[in-house]
Amino acid sequence: MSDTSWITRAETPGDTAAIREILLAAFPTAEEADLVDALRADPAAWIDGLSVVAEDESGRVAGHALLTRCHIGEVPALALAPCAVRPERQRTGAGSAAIRAALRAATDAGERYVVVLGHPGYYPRFGFTRASAHGIALSIDVPDEALMALALDPAHPLPGGTVRYAAAFGI
Repeated sequence: MSDTSWITRAETPGDTAAIREILLAAFPTAEEADLVDALRADPAAWIDGLSVVAEDESGRVAGHALLTRCHIGEVPALALAPCAVRPERQRTGAGSAAIRAALRAATDAGERYVVVLGHPGYYPRFGFTRASAHGIALSIDVPDEALMALALDPAHPLPGGTVRYAAAFGI
């Protein structure tokens, strides 16, 4: 953790270029940046207010977390992907701040479930657990520990089923 005080907020139209720049810097190819552009253009996937940025005290966007519509079986859920931080600001809490803010925004919007395909050493800090323990699977082969899920409201346990991502994910 850093002593940087991250300011989190929903993406605005003026953030599009900065988010793309972060994704291009954080990942080895343009695949994630192109994915975000495709999700932004898909009204069945995009949910206003659930693309969150973390900016530093100078107002420079350093981190981004995106939640888009997916389904677990037939039940509406959210997919957390991608998440990215400018390489020079990684390990400063920017990513965690953006993810926590996105999860809060989803909870406030009445969303109930989130899935993530990611590093099993990172996402449990936000409450994610192994999806297979809840009967949640993907239609593609991934390491069991990499697919995780979270119930945003403990009164509504995770449903079982196969995750269906937005078309842009190609899964």
